[in-house]
Amino acid sequence: MSHRSVVFDTETTGLDPHNGDRVIEIACIELHRDLPTGATFHALIDPERDVPDDAVRVHGITRAHLDGKPRFAEVVDGLLAFIGTSPLIAHNADFDFAFLNAELLRLGRSPLDPGRKVDTFALAKTKFPGLPNSLDALCRRFGIDLSERTSHNALLDCRLLSDVYVELTGGRQPTLLPEDEAIAAMPAFVYAPMGARTPVRIVVSAEALARHAAFIARIPNAVWLS
Repeated sequence: MSHRSVVFDTETTGLDPHNGDRVIEIACIELHRDLPTGATFHALIDPERDVPDDAVRVHGITRAHLDGKPRFAEVVDGLLAFIGTSPLIAHNADFDFAFLNAELLRLGRSPLDPGRKVDTFALAKTKFPGLPNSLDALCRRFGIDLSERTSHNALLDCRLLSDVYVELTGGRQPTLLPEDEAIAAMPAFVYAPMGARTPVRIVVSAEALARHAAFIARIPNAVWLS
């Protein structure tokens, strides 16, 4: 069973891919067992159209930033190779899936399977009903540093969202490591074959025994005394 997943985010020229809006930036971060591996995919994309001022005010990406950048058709193979068949984590994932699927269909490619979608916004609404659940609000709630987020930036948003996702799904567990790392972190006697273990006799001092007996005596109906 693969423990790989991908956090991704897009920036666009507007809100409606069916009305001519296009993807202008996409970023992905690879997770293994919910922890970033350091592998990323990032591209600024020529949308083959203008970038309205309303959109620029959100993400800060102007048409000039995109001059000379590749078109979606030029990055699609690298993008699909990076995401593979892994679950895809996004905040308000319906929005990002709609835009990517519109770009894929425009090229005659198969759309992304909606069964791969993991929506952190939906997870947050379930966990914190009635509270603000924007990415900024969740970062503040979980104490995640927002100092670099002066505007929407797909790669930075992915990094923030990977931290948010871990918190939404239970928080970082230092013991939940890949099997080889977990084994390497254990003391030798935990995983050594039975025949390779050397019994060690533990000697308890009289003082420690006395303190233990005094502690047990303070417990009503202590099972150790029955």
